[in-house]
Amino acid sequence: MDAEFSTKRMPFSTDAEQSVLGSILIKPDSFDKVAPILTADDFFIEEHKQIFETMRELYKKNRDIDAVTLVDALVREGVYDKAGGAQYMKIIAQVVPTAANIVDYAKIVKDKSTLRRLITACEEISGEAYSEIGEVEHTLDAAEQRIFEIAEHRESKNFERIDAVLKRVYENLEILSKDKNAFKGTPTGFSGIDRVLVGMGESDLVLIGARPGMGKTSFALNIGTNVAKSTKKAVAIFSLEMSADQLVTRMLSSEAMVESVALRSGNISEEDWVKLAHAAAELAESEILIDDTTGQTITAMKAKLRRVKNLGLVIIDYLQLMQSDRRIDNRVQEVADISRNLKIMAKELGVPIICCAQLSRGPESRTDKKPMLSDLRDSGAIEQDADVVVFLYRDEYYKTDREAGAEGAGADTAEVIVAKNRHGGSGTVKVGWIGRYTKFMTIDNDAPEG
Repeated sequence: MDAEFSTKRMPFSTDAEQSVLGSILIKPDSFDKVAPILTADDFFIEEHKQIFETMRELYKKNRDIDAVTLVDALVREGVYDKAGGAQYMKIIAQVVPTAANIVDYAKIVKDKSTLRRLITACEEISGEAYSEIGEVEHTLDAAEQRIFEIAEHRESKNFERIDAVLKRVYENLEILSKDKNAFKGTPTGFSGIDRVLVGMGESDLVLIGARPGMGKTSFALNIGTNVAKSTKKAVAIFSLEMSADQLVTRMLSSEAMVESVALRSGNISEEDWVKLAHAAAELAESEILIDDTTGQTITAMKAKLRRVKNLGLVIIDYLQLMQSDRRIDNRVQEVADISRNLKIMAKELGVPIICCAQLSRGPESRTDKKPMLSDLRDSGAIEQDADVVVFLYRDEYYKTDREAGAEGAGADTAEVIVAKNRHGGSGTVKVGWIGRYTKFMTIDNDAPEG
């Protein structure tokens, strides 16, 4: 394999590299156009790397970039002698008659550089595969990560003038004034929550935190089902704790309003069979994708999600069961790395990501047991990276059977506490909770509380 690679010529374009450098020489301010696109490492020819890096240093120091200053700097760095440097500067300055197409030349250089990095990554991946060292899963994850890093670094956005952005914002406001739903985020399906969030925004990382048994998985699944039905977009669910069968059983129970214990025991009435058939038909028409692989990494998830067409929402259950792409001994740092990369993934995919998270035992030690941001387990970075943090709270969770029974209908009320909302205000919304169906429901008085 190494011999096969070595006989092939690495991709590069001498003409394009010379044209970039020559364009800067004849029009120094054109460096502004290529600075966001290229680095010295994007050049294949070593002398060109050093020339571009020297140009960059002169640019940083606000010094003129011309043949004289450039040759002087290159001679001091030992790249050329004075005669050789002056001769080569003359050659590259004559390669292009104008700097008008410098961005096109820079893109050619960048494309060739990307191909070389891809070849190098493939060689490294091949070498690791041949070595048979380490677990195959880690080798695969590392391979995917290398490829994605190359892809991610290809695009570089430049500054936008505020007048151009204002024009776009103003046009959007005009559209919104005529159609109030034009730019609303993805609706959760719970009216009170949507009034607080105005839907889940594109690239939002939404964290659902709760103590075990509060119903965070059911809540996430209810939202996922609502989104799949209302938007007709794909909803991808990564279940790191429950199997796909268990997950779908829960969804069937919620949608058919058939007790979950009946589905587990098999004591299903004729009426229930009819409800289940109707719910199953509706769910089958929805684009809901389930992956129950344990110990998922961000890289593995991203690789799968990139292949999903018409993606509308991602659900991960749950954060603390995820693994970092890097080997990190400190769990707090590992969770921080995961949460940061979840936010990056949401931005790259342009869809909201809902991630469930376990809370610490903090609420149990307080008189007021409602969760707070400080209860987020393992890392404060979770609070920082998330755009929206929602907590679930049910009074009956902390009551004895006798107390819960005495409450009557009130025991079926849950609180959705919007503790953080990067795009607006916070508040508490009351929703219905029917435990036997693992279902949350909108209730008449679900208006958010201050």
